[in-house]
Amino acid sequence: MKYKKIKPYKELAHFIHFYWELKGTENEKQWERVFPDGCAGIILNLGNKCLTDNGLFSMEFGKTYVVGAMNSFKDSFIDNDTHLIGVCLKPATFANFYSYASQNELTNDTVELEKSNSFRIDKAFENPFNYFDHFYSERIKTKTNPLHAVIDHIHSSNGTTSIYDLAKRNFTTVRQLERNFRKLIGLSPKEYSNIIRFQNALSLIKDSKQNHSLLAIAFECGYYDHSHLSNEIKRNTGLSPSLL
Repeated sequence: MKYKKIKPYKELAHFIHFYWELKGTENEKQWERVFPDGCAGIILNLGNKCLTDNGLFSMEFGKTYVVGAMNSFKDSFIDNDTHLIGVCLKPATFANFYSYASQNELTNDTVELEKSNSFRIDKAFENPFNYFDHFYSERIKTKTNPLHAVIDHIHSSNGTTSIYDLAKRNFTTVRQLERNFRKLIGLSPKEYSNIIRFQNALSLIKDSKQNHSLLAIAFECGYYDHSHLSNEIKRNTGLSPSLL
């Protein structure tokens, strides 16, 4: 499998993490697992049909799909005819480009976009990442993100700040925070914070330069003990920490 990531045009960097391309290689047939990161994405299929959502959904050639934020892992089947390109949006920025229902209607799902919101396949074949820059530069509806400050607080604490403290620091109520997160991200503030905390723990586990025990990582990341961390790793990845 060949996979690459490209940064967007600098004026889009507040809204888009990166563009990406995935191609299957010769004699390759495997299930590829993606872990939750709190972000929505857009995918265009340039290859043969591709099974995703743990085999429950098929992405067809030439069609564009939105993938909602996930609160658990997701498997897609990659073979030698797979060719996908996509956009990883930053949290709560889907509404900056698209008019759509509340994001909690898309959580964990892959949904085909209507033609007016879809990528042009001829442009995507020519120069996909340059095309994406133009596509999103022309579509941007607003440059504000009402959850930007809250998301920054969550990331700066690696997901360990309580929801009550987040609401207080951002001069809102827990209830309003819940509504905004479900509408704009598709996850509750607690779910999103747990994902950021999990991602921080995952990076420490995978960092071969560090020789931290699972218990030390658990305490550093705000888990009760190594069992608590192991359960969160298993829930988000389907794997035990030793298999990561």
